[in-house]
Amino acid sequence: MANHTTGTPHHLRHPTRALLAAIAATVLAATTVTAIAVTGTATPASAAGLSPFDIPNRGATVPFVEQEAEETAHNGTKIGPDRRYGTLPSEASGREAVTLDAVGEYVEFTLTAPANAVTFRYSLPDSPAGTGRDAAIDLRANGALLKSVPVTSRYGWYYGGYPFNNNPGDTNPHHLYDETRALFGSTQPAGTKIRLQVSSTAQSPTFTIDLADFELVAPAITKPSGVLDVVTDFGADPSGATDSTAKFQAAVDAGKAQGRAVWIPTGTFTLWDHVVVDGVTLRGAGPWYSVLGGRHPTERNRSVGIYGKYVPGGGYTGPVRAHEANGPSRNVTLRDFAIIGDIRERVDDDQVNALGGAMTNSVVDNLWLENTKVGAWMDGPMDNFTIRNSRILDQTADGVNFHTGVTNSTVTNTFVRNTGDDALAMWAQSVPNVNNSFTHNTIGVTLLANHLVSYGGRDIKITDNVTADSLTNGGGIHVANRYPGVQGDTAVRGTWTIARNTLIRNGNSDYNWNFGVGAIWFSALNEAFQQATINITDTDILDSSYAALHWIEGQTSGINLTNVRIDGAGTYALQVQAPSQVSFTNVRATNIAQSNPMHNCVGGGFQITQGSGNSGWYTPTPYCGPWPNPQWGGGPTSPPPTTPPPTTPPPTTPPPTSGNLALGRSTTATSTNQSYTAANVVDGNAASYWESANNAFPQSVTVDLGASRSVDRVVLKLPSGWEQRTQTLSVLGSTDGSAYTTLASSAGRVFAPGTGNTVSIGLPSGDRRYLRVTVTGNTGWPAAQLSEVEVYGGTQTTPPPTTPPPTTPPPTTPPPTGNLAAGRSITETSHSDVYAAPNAVDGNANTYWESANNAFPQSLTVDLGADRSVSRVVLKLPPSSAWQTRTQTLAVLGSTNGSTFATLKGSAGYSFNPASGNTVTVTFTATTQRYLRLTVTGNSGWPAGQLSEFEVYSS
Repeated sequence: MANHTTGTPHHLRHPTRALLAAIAATVLAATTVTAIAVTGTATPASAAGLSPFDIPNRGATVPFVEQEAEETAHNGTKIGPDRRYGTLPSEASGREAVTLDAVGEYVEFTLTAPANAVTFRYSLPDSPAGTGRDAAIDLRANGALLKSVPVTSRYGWYYGGYPFNNNPGDTNPHHLYDETRALFGSTQPAGTKIRLQVSSTAQSPTFTIDLADFELVAPAITKPSGVLDVVTDFGADPSGATDSTAKFQAAVDAGKAQGRAVWIPTGTFTLWDHVVVDGVTLRGAGPWYSVLGGRHPTERNRSVGIYGKYVPGGGYTGPVRAHEANGPSRNVTLRDFAIIGDIRERVDDDQVNALGGAMTNSVVDNLWLENTKVGAWMDGPMDNFTIRNSRILDQTADGVNFHTGVTNSTVTNTFVRNTGDDALAMWAQSVPNVNNSFTHNTIGVTLLANHLVSYGGRDIKITDNVTADSLTNGGGIHVANRYPGVQGDTAVRGTWTIARNTLIRNGNSDYNWNFGVGAIWFSALNEAFQQATINITDTDILDSSYAALHWIEGQTSGINLTNVRIDGAGTYALQVQAPSQVSFTNVRATNIAQSNPMHNCVGGGFQITQGSGNSGWYTPTPYCGPWPNPQWGGGPTSPPPTTPPPTTPPPTTPPPTSGNLALGRSTTATSTNQSYTAANVVDGNAASYWESANNAFPQSVTVDLGASRSVDRVVLKLPSGWEQRTQTLSVLGSTDGSAYTTLASSAGRVFAPGTGNTVSIGLPSGDRRYLRVTVTGNTGWPAAQLSEVEVYGGTQTTPPPTTPPPTTPPPTTPPPTGNLAAGRSITETSHSDVYAAPNAVDGNANTYWESANNAFPQSLTVDLGADRSVSRVVLKLPPSSAWQTRTQTLAVLGSTNGSTFATLKGSAGYSFNPASGNTVTVTFTATTQRYLRLTVTGNSGWPAGQLSEFEVYSS
């Protein structure tokens, strides 16, 4: 999506083409080298530019430790730094790498933590025919050979103009790197020297090593009970020798029909075509163990992929087969496996993406997507789709694209690297994209276009990401009314939140425009920005290749920049090529290459409103003239502080000296999952909660009490309806927020519903300002979870309640005489993803509660606020025909005290049928109750309790 051929006239000219051709010719002409041992002194580690993993509190929480080759010991040749498009160092992370060109040459990494696996990024030369070459490199530990690792250039080396070709005789070579992964076979301790060492140059004259990611891979996940197995139940081939597409399709179809999850055991499975999923969970033993690959041997537009059904008249307009029709798919979960494809070219019409189609109310969790065309090209309309905790690597085109009518969807805690087009994109073609978000992601090396972009869209959120190294025809963050179908209702609209992002070496030269593109840039090519407020806050723009901020192609407005740090820019702080209205508050620029920090050829058409705290970027006499050559490397060498802003306003009165000292105070966390943020632990509501990133212990939440206070106890809570779990945790304290001491050693703390899911921990009495809870394990979910962190001091004279307070205040007037449950407090035994209990009393039949899957019985309990006469409940599911007929087996119980419940209606099967609005009425003898509980023990349509509305009536 970066073929800039409209709008501003472009004159194609590439000043480095002759040099690139010479380099390519030299590489391709290299012949077999007779290898001999290489001796000599290795080059010691040396400092390089900032890594995206240097930035605290932002980006994804990843399970690996990354090391750059140029910073390690080696006896090869360091290349770079260089940011000129088409050179080997320009595509390397940090714009530097190490080339090995003789037997015995190596790059040696020293483990900083135990590891049993590595993923390394490398480049081999192309073959003369443009089909790539295969070779191998030794993987060694402390000198001993672990294995020979295959490497290839079959997935790299593209040429010519968009959408590119595989002809080395053409110009513009790019996409030079690939990556591969290997298990060691044993765990190597910290301090081990891991070498990538050349053993032969017969197959490849050079091996360029960019970086290595070292990981301690957990054992394969054990097969859960009650699942359908693609191998033992359906005959899929775990060796990959035969095509298993039909076997997988039969398995997921049966999983939907039977309400059972489908299991992918350890193995490498060949799929020659898409598997279409709907209403099913497809899960594996982990992305290092359950691997899907393959491509049709003759129909090359067919390849491995997991797809939802296409929506009629939606974003996908190509041919649709019967089993792919009538989307979107709904209630799909994909987790814990890898899709590693075999795509070696870019053909935009081919559906050879890892994930595709449309999936509503669906979750992708812990997938590894590599060597496909696009990691996930989602063609809406579709709603409530989440990609989280995943890796997207080495794509021919985009990493993710939310295309056409995608709403309330997110990519979070995901690592993206080496995409051939936009890394994370939204494109509102013809149907609005609304309320989507890209949060807490780390993106490295985007070869074409942008790291983060939304083409049109309303109420978009791009927050807490780290991006590094964009190559050409794009920048770091792009807000744009451009590309087909982006105008009117689909254009940039509403309130955009772009906050707490760090951009490193972003922006680049556009080889069609022949000038630089900014790290953050705005385009109104299709139409002017209207009815939009774009708030960019608490953002760091570091070591930009060209300008930090850039306006081009049409009138923009409503842009507000607050607390923005610009440190290092290869040309200007501001590059203004189109009119706009922009406000600047506390925008600070340093280390700008040009003495005049602003390029502006539109004069007064660029209207600036200045608040306080600005410096370094403004001049009343901006430059307008020929483009200067960029000057690189002027950015910081250490990361700037990124302490998150307070989640609540600073207090206007001193914090309390008694009671819960943490109530309403500022909080920070090592990570968050979706909307379950740290602020929830101090909001006084035990029904809201913080959850950390999954599968990434240890995790911490820290409360700032505002001043040093006498502290002797913390009370930790989870929502009252949750099942019992043990969290292993410790409590630490600090007076300055820097040096912490342990107040309560790490131990298993049991959160049990019988005690209100509350844990009280006594602490040695003392003065502290900061309290930190660090969690290293959780038997109930692979993340840290807390709904309240309450802190008490020596002045507390009465203990806090042993059961959570009500989550809503007692009514001051009688509840309504209609639906007595509307808007009332409600608890649950469990919920799945974001489908929580309050959805059942919100008056909206399109939202719903769903319990944990495959874990009957499950219950919902509503508190009517006072004893009320009741004789009827009305139960609903979403009325859409996409919710097929199902029977739920359930009972109704009542209580006056919330503790002792009596059966009001015995367990029976009730049919929810779209023909009758998916509504069921259950009557029983009139009785006086305050609490009504619905207990579900079975569901023919999905292995969980499901309700969109739980209505209670007196008659």
